[in-house]
Amino acid sequence: MQAMPTTTDHSLLLAIVDDLAESGWSRQNLFIAQDLTLELATECRKRAAQGGLSPASIGRGATQVVREGVRGDQIQWLERGQSAASDRYLDLMEGLRQALNQGLYLGLEDYESHFALYPPGAYYQKHLDRFRDDDRRAVSVVLYLNQDWLPEHGGALRLYLKGEREHDLAPLGGSLVVFMSAELPHEVLPAARERLSLAGWFRRRGGSPL
Repeated sequence: MQAMPTTTDHSLLLAIVDDLAESGWSRQNLFIAQDLTLELATECRKRAAQGGLSPASIGRGATQVVREGVRGDQIQWLERGQSAASDRYLDLMEGLRQALNQGLYLGLEDYESHFALYPPGAYYQKHLDRFRDDDRRAVSVVLYLNQDWLPEHGGALRLYLKGEREHDLAPLGGSLVVFMSAELPHEVLPAARERLSLAGWFRRRGGSPL
C-alpha cells in the first residue's frame, strides 16, 4: 500500500482539482499515511475520553440548537498547536487550499475543521454545508480515521448527485472526500460501530461574517 508523505504529492492535489472542476466532488483513497491516520484517530478518542467532544448543533450564532433527530455526532474544533498530528493535518490542508486556488480561482482564504465522532447508530440527515445567511463555506473536506472498516459496518457518506443519483462512500481510514459545499446535498448513514472523521471547510473571502 502506498503511503502519502507529510506534504501531499502534487499530482494528487491536481487530481482533486480536476475532479471538482468536472463533477463537483472527489475521493482519494490514500490521502494520508497510515501512521498519521492512527495518530489522529487516537487523538480523537483521547479528546472524547477527556470530555472534550460536545454534541454537534445545527444552525449558527443565536439559532444554534442540538437536535439528535437531525445529527448525532460529537465534535471538537481544531486549532494549531494542539498536537503534532493535527498540525500535520492542517499543513496538508494548507497545501490543498493553495492548489484549489491556483487551479479553480476560488479565493479560498482559510480553513476550519473539527473532529467528529459518531457513536454506533448515530447519523446526520440530508443537508447542505453552506448556511443560508453566510456563503463563505465553499469547499467541504472529510478525512476518515476508521481502521479495518467493512461494508457491513455501514456509516457511508451518501452524496446526492445530479440526475437524482445517490452515491455512497464508505468511511475508510486515510481516505479524503472533497466536494463543493453549496452544490452537493449529502447525509451520513448510521454505522454499526464508532465512526471517526475530521470534517472541514475552506472558506472564501468576503461574504457574510460568522
